[in-house]
Amino acid sequence: MTRTYHFVVAALCVFPTCGLCDEIDAPLPPLEAARTMMVPEGFKVTLFAGEPDVRQPIGFCIDDRGRLWVAEAYNYPNHGTTPNGSELNDRILIFEDVDGDGQFDKRTVFYDKLNYVTGIEVGFGGAWVMSPPYFYFIPDQDGDDVPDGDPQVLLDGFGNHANSHNLANGFAWGPDGWLYGTHGRTNYSLLGKPGTPDDERIHYDGGVYRYHPVRHVWEPFADGTTNPWGIDFDDYGQGFVCNCVNPHLFHVIQGAHYEPWRNRESSQYAYRRIDTIADHLHFTGGNDVRGGIGSEAEDEIGGGHAHCGTMVYLGGSWPDQYRNTVFMNNIHGRRVNNDILKRLGSGYTASHGADLMKSQDSWFMGVTIMYGSDGSVFVSDWSDTGECHSVKNTRRHTGRIYKISYGQPEVLRTNVSELTDEELVALQLHDNDWWVRHARRVLHERVASGRDMTSVNKRLRAMYEEQADVPHKLRALWALQVTGGLDESMLSEQLRHESEYIRAWAVRLLSDNKSLSPAALDQFVILAATGDSSFVRLHLASALQSLPPEQRWPIAEALVTRSEDADDANLPLMIWYGIEPLVHEDLNRFIRMAATSQIPLVRQHIARRVAALTP
Repeated sequence: MTRTYHFVVAALCVFPTCGLCDEIDAPLPPLEAARTMMVPEGFKVTLFAGEPDVRQPIGFCIDDRGRLWVAEAYNYPNHGTTPNGSELNDRILIFEDVDGDGQFDKRTVFYDKLNYVTGIEVGFGGAWVMSPPYFYFIPDQDGDDVPDGDPQVLLDGFGNHANSHNLANGFAWGPDGWLYGTHGRTNYSLLGKPGTPDDERIHYDGGVYRYHPVRHVWEPFADGTTNPWGIDFDDYGQGFVCNCVNPHLFHVIQGAHYEPWRNRESSQYAYRRIDTIADHLHFTGGNDVRGGIGSEAEDEIGGGHAHCGTMVYLGGSWPDQYRNTVFMNNIHGRRVNNDILKRLGSGYTASHGADLMKSQDSWFMGVTIMYGSDGSVFVSDWSDTGECHSVKNTRRHTGRIYKISYGQPEVLRTNVSELTDEELVALQLHDNDWWVRHARRVLHERVASGRDMTSVNKRLRAMYEEQADVPHKLRALWALQVTGGLDESMLSEQLRHESEYIRAWAVRLLSDNKSLSPAALDQFVILAATGDSSFVRLHLASALQSLPPEQRWPIAEALVTRSEDADDANLPLMIWYGIEPLVHEDLNRFIRMAATSQIPLVRQHIARRVAALTP
């Protein structure tokens, strides 16, 4: 499509300050800021909400009725206190567009006694709220938008000691039914249920984690990056996070350790860590990442080094070229970047696409970006003048949420939670993954409430068998997973499926049990030794860390013989991460693995690790 930008030039410079100056221009009025945004031909931007109705929106999510639940971080950057003695605390607001015109008509204050909120998601009869050091669940089982009681502290110990912004933040429901979150690397956490002694808590240095909403289990998922803020998933269930500082985009692999290291103990023996998948930078400054802010050269390549919010567009109403591409807010560039994903080896690479939107408002700071029920995209604007390394210019009276639409998308007025089981199953084939995800989560909720899923599982099994399209098959598989419709027999059969994506997900779901049956272990070893897909081998390498030592050995011993994986961006390192703890199980067998390995990096790291044992 022709990318003709329509805009009105504003009187304000796009880069009047990089957060380092004391003299700051005033922001554009909210409606003017929306009207002057630069977007491709066919797109339009409307103001969904703006100050004074919303201020400092740090994050938002969308409920089953299409309403936005917005977390206001009014206390930022003050931990434990309200700013300037104000009685206002961080709040959760609900915004509803009743008439479908792209602007909110109804605003509800759901809860207003939070401190330092950084993330929100809804489901299972309430709101899941990150407010370091606490991870809360605020119940609202009857859905009347009034909490049923005080927030329940699910976990505490999330770090907030080092700085004001590099900490645990937003959430997203994963295809497997877990609630995923991202966590900055500076504020390490000591996690546990309230009252857990320090020596029994989990030390977590940051990256990506997940929490099971029914079993109430927390576990790390990946380690590293600097300040990941936002996670999303593509049509194949692969996760991606952007990083708030360079480098800017990562493929989320379970058990991975990512650059940069930041001298964290958690990846001490990783030795090397997996790099960004982006083949480009959005900044020119080199080691001085702020050196090019505001320059013409940096404007041309993306706008700056700081990113926030991650969205893989699967909304269905935008042109097909955008599906399965990644969007992220560029903080200094006052815009939304677009990276184009492509498969490379066992994983992905990402190339630079044309920016989706550029704001003419010098205060624009995008945080969260998410598509909704009509396929249009909401973008929250922190609307401030400080930049991500400083809090000295923080203003508390502004905040906006914009809606970016293409053409005239159909507005559907449906409460997903009120649909029948049959309708929820049918929604697994909807072109807009918003409906797919919400329907899958509602089915999960019904399982948790004790509903019989026999009929649902029968329909989903039929859907899985009938659908030829791999993303549709995966949707049926994930729905079966959350409704208890999968067993080892069916998953083991999928290890022989023609699609590498199906085989990979069978590996992942089987290894989520933390142990394999002898038959499944044999199949894993065969896939490792003779399988034709490096993508599947990546998931086998990832699975090593979920399995007991006695089951890791044969899989790893097969993987290290695959010489074709020696130069892969992920596999040598993921194999190493999985086998490193085995040095303490059987040193001689560990050393023998170096002798049989056809992957030089694995041999080198085995030798290095053994040498580290020598006094």
